Amino acid sequence: MQTDTDPKEAALGTDGLTRRFGGHVAVDRVDLAVSKGELRSIIGPNGAGKTTLFNVLTNALTPSEGRVYYDGTDITDVPQYERPHMGLVRSFQSNQLFESKTTLENVRIVAQTIEQGSFAFDFFRDGRRVAEERAYRILDQVGLTSLAEETATNLSHGDQRRLSIAMALATDPSVLLLDEPTSGMGPTETEETAEMIQSIQSELGLTLLLIEHDMSIVLSMSDRISVLDRGKIIATGEPDAIRDDDAVQKAYLGGMREEL
Repeated sequence: MQTDTDPKEAALGTDGLTRRFGGHVAVDRVDLAVSKGELRSIIGPNGAGKTTLFNVLTNALTPSEGRVYYDGTDITDVPQYERPHMGLVRSFQSNQLFESKTTLENVRIVAQTIEQGSFAFDFFRDGRRVAEERAYRILDQVGLTSLAEETATNLSHGDQRRLSIAMALATDPSVLLLDEPTSGMGPTETEETAEMIQSIQSELGLTLLLIEHDMSIVLSMSDRISVLDRGKIIATGEPDAIRDDDAVQKAYLGGMREEL
């Protein structure tokens, strides 16, 4: 079974990253080194600390101990709002949309905000035009061009999930964290979304860190997988090695072999 290398040399790395809530340790001395261009999946049973790990990586929650590195730089103390401007961006398990705006406007607002600041939605005509052109390109990448003028609240669940990814892409990330991007989707939508994520990663050269519950998707997409159990990384390796690892099987109560 593999171990990660120096986090200071990674696109995204952690050294002893820990988050406590009182006496409960939700993230327990996690060491990660996600290489540039890698698609790394984080898996684990419910309550393993996966989303909490994402929250600490993005500084939505401050770490109790440990360090976070982005492209070799210690960003542990960099505020959450500054990280997207650096290129470290996440999408959420629940859709975070401007529900009364159109699909296009959702992506355009994010693109324009990143370029001009949070109070520049409509003040600068040229900025709006450039942001709108970029939004159309992103909608094409995620397969939502035909729904550009549809109000976000009227989109299907799967298309709302795609829109959330499009909004994350509008920030021009180099490292993208996706939290359960296929949550609530049927088999066909799940497969299409997985293919879309792989296509975007290849086209844009993104580094991706993915939380995903669908093990068939995880095993088919991932370069490497890290398994989180009770806040600790218990295994890291390529998909075949993870699937057959005894510690992983124990964490999943044997469910993975039967599922696959």
